[in-house]
Amino acid sequence: MLRISGVNVPDNKRLEISLTYIFGIGKSTSTKILEELNIDKLKKTKDLTEEEQNAVRNHIEKKFKVEGELKHEIRDNVKRLKEIGCYRGVRHQKGLPVHGQRTKTNNRTVRGNVRRTMGSGRAKTEKT
Repeated sequence: MLRISGVNVPDNKRLEISLTYIFGIGKSTSTKILEELNIDKLKKTKDLTEEEQNAVRNHIEKKFKVEGELKHEIRDNVKRLKEIGCYRGVRHQKGLPVHGQRTKTNNRTVRGNVRRTMGSGRAKTEKT
């Protein structure tokens, strides 16, 4: 089993798809990596030779920020936005959509599925 940056890449999938299991590598990036290394993207991960595995591993670790390093950078960027108090930072702090989505409807996932309808937070009264 191929292991890159602490992630076990699946064996029974095409290499192009299995590289996307690594945080920070999408389909287009995985295609570029395989083209640079002259490896067939239709090849399954289990069919790679040791040399090809090492080449893919070294290429990714040297040229790309992936997994922990990338997550750390993203966290620092969000923290910086919050500290300087810019609009995006305030939206992160309040837990609201950051990239200009509408908020009248369709932001339940960001807010934590809070349903604000009539009577949703009202105390129950006894009927006599």
